Amino acid sequence: MRPAPISADLPRWPHAAFPAGLASATARLRTRLLSRVGPDGAVRDPCRSRVLESALLLALLDRTRTEPEARDRVAAYLASHRDSPQALDRLLARASLDGRPGRVEGEALDVERFLRQAPDFTGARKRALLHAVLLVLGAVPDGAPPKPGAFDLRGLHTWARVQVTAVKAVLARPGLPDAADLELLRSTQRPGTVWEGNLLIHLSVLHALAPLPGQRSLVDAGLRTALRHQRPDGGMPFICDEDTWLTATAGVALHTAGAPAPVLDAVAERLLVLQRPGGGWSYTEGALLADVDCTSAAVELLHLAGRTRHRTAIGRAVSALYALRGADHGFPTYLAGAPSEACMTAAAANALSTQGHGGQAAVEAALAHLAGQQSPDGSFPPDWSSSRLHTVFRATLAALRHPSHAAPGSPAHRVVRRATRLVLDTQNPDGGWGQQGGSGSDALSTAYALIVLSARTTDPRPAARAAAYLLTRQRPDGSVDSVPDSIGPRPFAFAVPALADAFTLLALGHLTHRLAPAASRNPPRPRGTRRAGASANP
Repeated sequence: MRPAPISADLPRWPHAAFPAGLASATARLRTRLLSRVGPDGAVRDPCRSRVLESALLLALLDRTRTEPEARDRVAAYLASHRDSPQALDRLLARASLDGRPGRVEGEALDVERFLRQAPDFTGARKRALLHAVLLVLGAVPDGAPPKPGAFDLRGLHTWARVQVTAVKAVLARPGLPDAADLELLRSTQRPGTVWEGNLLIHLSVLHALAPLPGQRSLVDAGLRTALRHQRPDGGMPFICDEDTWLTATAGVALHTAGAPAPVLDAVAERLLVLQRPGGGWSYTEGALLADVDCTSAAVELLHLAGRTRHRTAIGRAVSALYALRGADHGFPTYLAGAPSEACMTAAAANALSTQGHGGQAAVEAALAHLAGQQSPDGSFPPDWSSSRLHTVFRATLAALRHPSHAAPGSPAHRVVRRATRLVLDTQNPDGGWGQQGGSGSDALSTAYALIVLSARTTDPRPAARAAAYLLTRQRPDGSVDSVPDSIGPRPFAFAVPALADAFTLLALGHLTHRLAPAASRNPPRPRGTRRAGASANP
């Protein structure tokens, strides 16, 4: 995610081509994000409420007839989403509130279109999850019941194993789960602790256990644990937080935008504390399962903060990434042997590019994989973002860091050419970009596009229009207003608002690096003399 070196053939853009308020807006946003860095170096922002988990909570409270005040609060939250513009949210809110079995009239959900937002290899599992959720809410799912293959645990990471087992138990009613499945479900329940920080799995397990004999005390304790995370608006979030991912991403953005070195050192130290024994990082402090995305972002931040000082931690992380690499030279999200994904491959390639010549062969092979995954229009298969430009910007940066990007016909060159063309061809009249073709503009998608423009295009006008759009999305306190684009489990969307601040600052930092230095009275990186051990190679 860090800026790629600007090619010698690209002109520096004049400040006069951009909005007059660009520098002050960037400074306000940087100050806003800096204010989120805690004394321990963490950047924190809780996950916001989501209809899916809120509906599951209401169904449990109705079943157990407990916690009436909490029940009223979550019911009020769901009532406020009865007329949501999102078909799935409308369906779930109305099904959970109506309190009677049957079809929810007028709430058509195009299931096939919805599931196409997730990678193909997850489709059967996500179809089964949606089927189970509708059943526990009293709605009748359309279509045939899930096929047995949807419950195959082979090759699944721990979160998916538990989620699939819970779904299988719900759909097997009135049958009982076997002893091994019951033990797996029960093993996730500890009073006061949400297993792996995932409230969707936590609530799904409680629904699986609730009708079983002898499980009432465990279910009641699990409900009390869940209610610790009920949000002020009465709803429930998907996860408690993703503060490790946010900390790493915000750290890279702050470095790119010239934040003070002591703050970045604190962020780096926080990440060092959170590194898992296997060398990787998980999305939050309370989770054990590491992933390629968080690990790659952490590697980039540690490299920027001081590649010599942090070489041991970086080395462990790089080894963890290599251990996950597939035979196709791509990278999965969680487990070795799982299908490679374009976004994770781009993330890993950016991280491995910190290794100089030692990582070039792996990066080149990863870029060949990316080129094979890229569509002719420049986009990639679905990832962990609702915006198609998320993978596009990360793949572009990875390609530009490899020397082969200048060679016509090379995988790196093809990735950059297609990605740049997609961005240039899809800018909306207001200067922004939407999550998909034809979507209205949003700040996150526009930030991703601006990074691509800043890295590779010649004409400053599309970037100037993008910057002007982003400035219209900035609030008086410096933060950025955007529709959320994070998804999990895919394709269900969730919101952590501070990510809009982080990625917008990252984009404005990339843009600042592209501007002509002589025209700037305020250097983009006021970090003072480089510390011993700090990275001289971005």
